[in-house]
Amino acid sequence: MANLQLREAIRAAMVEEMERDERIFLIGEEVAEYNGAYKVSEGMLDQFGAKRVIDTPISENGFAGLGVGAAMNGLRPIVEFMTFNFSFVAIDQIINNAAKIRYMSGGQFGVPIVFRGPNGAAGQLAATHNTSTESIYATIPGLKVVAPSNPDDAKGLLKSAIRDDDPVVFLESEVMYGMRGEVSDEADYIIPLGKARIARQGKDVTIVAHSKSYHLAMKAADALVEQGFDPEVIDPRTIRPLDMDSIVESIRKTNRCVIIDESNPFASISSEIAFQIQQHAFDHLDAPIIRITAKDTPAPYAKNLMEFYMPQVSDAVEACRQVMYAN
Repeated sequence: MANLQLREAIRAAMVEEMERDERIFLIGEEVAEYNGAYKVSEGMLDQFGAKRVIDTPISENGFAGLGVGAAMNGLRPIVEFMTFNFSFVAIDQIINNAAKIRYMSGGQFGVPIVFRGPNGAAGQLAATHNTSTESIYATIPGLKVVAPSNPDDAKGLLKSAIRDDDPVVFLESEVMYGMRGEVSDEADYIIPLGKARIARQGKDVTIVAHSKSYHLAMKAADALVEQGFDPEVIDPRTIRPLDMDSIVESIRKTNRCVIIDESNPFASISSEIAFQIQQHAFDHLDAPIIRITAKDTPAPYAKNLMEFYMPQVSDAVEACRQVMYAN
């Protein structure tokens, strides 16, 4: 095992895959000369050269479209957005082209491309830099959506995403780039897409949370253990395809569920998970599902308002106690 920052684990995945397959290249704003806006691609220009690590103008629609075209013609691009809020400038390329070309061409064209970069809230960045985009992209058939919560998952899942023959939206977290964790040093470490991780075994309540909400879930679980409860925590890791089998199996054991999701509440990932739980495990529920989400408003700038806007550990603990009828 190696102790790596999240940014280092992501870099390791890209480097290993680019060494393995010369068709892979990285493109985006500041990925080359500046070593990446968050230093994720540090050293990659020196290693692979300017034909495979490519700086672009501030033109998301342009370089995303270039990536789609390259993928259709046999290359395997990794397209970095400085933030997934900026991916909205390229949303036509992602949703109408990357996601649909295989279907619309009757399988004549594949689009093996990864769109990656930081997603969701990252402190006081105000409304246009705080969107959690997973529910937007997960609603589109043809796209796979991945949101890792730790360096080990980030490496294994990104290697799988790069090898996938369909377009993958790979959502990272800016505030987690410096987070350290043990990462497998297996020669070819792969985590398959669509398989959740049971982070903590328990019997009293199931907490489902992805990306940095997972860390909030684990803190809530620790607080509940101190209060005498035994929570189970599930990290979906992949939003689409979603491993509902693991979640349903947990509900059949605990009979209660709280979902933590920093998306805005309407039509969120938590909405879909809650629906599928009642579809597949309704008879096993002993209490209504509770969702902990961001508030239903654009993100504020003020620090105190931002803390109120985002899910908090205390919210999750209270929700778990509520579904366990412990209040």
